Amino acid sequence: MISGAEALMRCFKEEKVDTIFGYPGGFIIPAFDALYSYQDVFKFILTRHEQGAIHAAQGYARVSGKPGLVMVTSGPAATNIVTGAADAMMDSTPLVIITGQSTVAQLGTDSFQETDVIGITQPVTKWSYQVRRAEDLPWAVARAFYIAREGRPGPVVLDISKDAQVQMLDFHYEPCRFIRSYQPYPQPDTSAMREAAALINAAERPLAVVGQGVQLGHAIQELYAFLEKADIPAASTLMGLSIMDENYPLNMGMVGMHGNVAPNRQTNACDVLIAIGMRFSDRVTGNIQSYAPQAKIIHLDIDPSEINKNVKVDVAIVADVKTSLPALTALVNKAKHQDWIASFAPYRQQEYDEVISKDLHPQHTALSMAEVLKCLSDTSGEKATLVADVGQNQMISARYFSASPQRQFIASGGLGTMGFGFPAAIGAALGNPEAETYAVCGDGGIQMTIQELGTILQYQMPVKLIILNNSYLGMVRQWQELFWQERYSSTPMVNPDFVKIAQAYGIAAASVEKRENLQAAIQEMVAHQGPYLLEVKVEQHGLVYPMIPAGSPISHIILGKDKA
Repeated sequence: MISGAEALMRCFKEEKVDTIFGYPGGFIIPAFDALYSYQDVFKFILTRHEQGAIHAAQGYARVSGKPGLVMVTSGPAATNIVTGAADAMMDSTPLVIITGQSTVAQLGTDSFQETDVIGITQPVTKWSYQVRRAEDLPWAVARAFYIAREGRPGPVVLDISKDAQVQMLDFHYEPCRFIRSYQPYPQPDTSAMREAAALINAAERPLAVVGQGVQLGHAIQELYAFLEKADIPAASTLMGLSIMDENYPLNMGMVGMHGNVAPNRQTNACDVLIAIGMRFSDRVTGNIQSYAPQAKIIHLDIDPSEINKNVKVDVAIVADVKTSLPALTALVNKAKHQDWIASFAPYRQQEYDEVISKDLHPQHTALSMAEVLKCLSDTSGEKATLVADVGQNQMISARYFSASPQRQFIASGGLGTMGFGFPAAIGAALGNPEAETYAVCGDGGIQMTIQELGTILQYQMPVKLIILNNSYLGMVRQWQELFWQERYSSTPMVNPDFVKIAQAYGIAAASVEKRENLQAAIQEMVAHQGPYLLEVKVEQHGLVYPMIPAGSPISHIILGKDKA
């Protein structure tokens, strides 16, 4: 007979957990006491805020492919993880979140640090369950890992009462391999496969839009085989940027609000659109009524709830892309679409002439954000992970950091969570220690989770933090400039000395604002052993182009002020 808290640790060991992120507190003390005896089994990362813990777990999960594990106490600790849970739900990130809870007798009495964790988290998780008895712990943990990991990944919450942690049980662990009501891997419909293949074989201007589902499904090689056989140009969503190499001949760039001109334009010129592991976010489609109205649309996705949710499709293939892509490839004809692929080139040249060249070679003396990211991309190693925060820094990172399966790009996509970048980079560094790990943040987003400097101090994690400081909440300021008559309401920021803050944490730091010093500063940061903070003071009124205004057709692409 062992305690529930001890059983919890043994469950984690059975699930081959190696890293736990979290923060202790009153109603989770029994579990942390049990953890004390497992210091040689699990690496526990004490973050400085529960939000930091869950974002770190997200970063860990995104690069490792394994569920991130978070353990916090009840009440405010549990509510502090809700933002990360919602973020993970929208971005299909597998998490197992353990929250402490008051005793069963106190439930519903508004006792100290009691909150309705299940009621709060059910809308933003795949499964939320309250464990009231120790004997239920092994079953609940096994089920939690299975649900988080299998099918379309996502977050799961186990709210564990203090009773369940201190009661005794006869421990036995059985991994979960099946839940009758949950079918994570539906089999593709053969008639739908044939119908999709017929559309592709008849297409003259096919276009594939590739989302994170291909990466989550470990189907990158299957994607390449499909594209190459049918000679189909492809574009990535923001979340799919690490799937295709930037120089892959069929890779036409990124679609979406700040995506590349060519794939956005050609979305409304293709005759067949093949959506693979993506969910037709409004940031990709713009105005839905004008999104690819001329095209037959084929949608490959593991989650049936995504089919026809935003965009009505002609053929749906509901299955894991690891299964559906090879089956579809076998049915399509070997083809050549040279003229169609060549038609992307003028738009790519237009974007280079009117946007990229000006971003990388500005006429003003102030540094542009693009210069910084291009320099970082060129200087960092063959294996690098860039974790972006949210805002202009995120879009510039997506546009100018060369991503590939070896050089991952990680960002908060669906929820757009400021403060995500820095703690997620901490988790990413632990999830893939062989890669160099960089966090790119704006001066606004970094101050939401800057206390995690204490985490990289304590564990001496080699995370390199780049702060693009323009003294504004940059993306909101951009919208105010373009659409709100330059009324900069509550977006100018008075910032602290970021270098001194880093130095107070014992972390090496530097600041740069002159172009002639940028490359040397980035080289010094990359070469430095251990954590490092580099503040780059960039132009205050920089804008991210191209841009499709929210709610506009994707054909309404702004390339600069007064240029559409």
